[in-house]
Amino acid sequence: MTEENTAPEQIPIVTYLNLADPPHLKAQECKSCGARFFDRRNACASCGGGSFAEVAVSSDGVLQAFTIVHRAAPSIPVPYVSAIVKTDDGTSVRSNIINTPADVEHVTLGMRVALATYEVAEDDRGTKCIAFGYEPSS
Repeated sequence: MTEENTAPEQIPIVTYLNLADPPHLKAQECKSCGARFFDRRNACASCGGGSFAEVAVSSDGVLQAFTIVHRAAPSIPVPYVSAIVKTDDGTSVRSNIINTPADVEHVTLGMRVALATYEVAEDDRGTKCIAFGYEPSS
């Protein structure tokens, strides 16, 4: 960073997280049946088709299933909420629920959620690694 007003570089933790404004997920949609997958595919697990198109995934959705995790690797803070979110366009996303306490008073099935990003690490040059989760929304 040579200029004073240059923002630090950001890189997504996964290839399907687009950090554009606003951030969103990208899926590979099967051109034959419309099934959606994250990351590269050679064939559709639903119909066997081999042709895909990249599509933006809705950033809003509903909490479809979750569990509160109390035991994890030593460097992972617990408890946290591991979840399945059904986005408003019907895409199923496995993620964590963030920015809310990890308990059943704050996390409930059917609650509305929205995609959110956060910094997980920074290297020696100031490049920030950005992850995603879903947070409660109105």
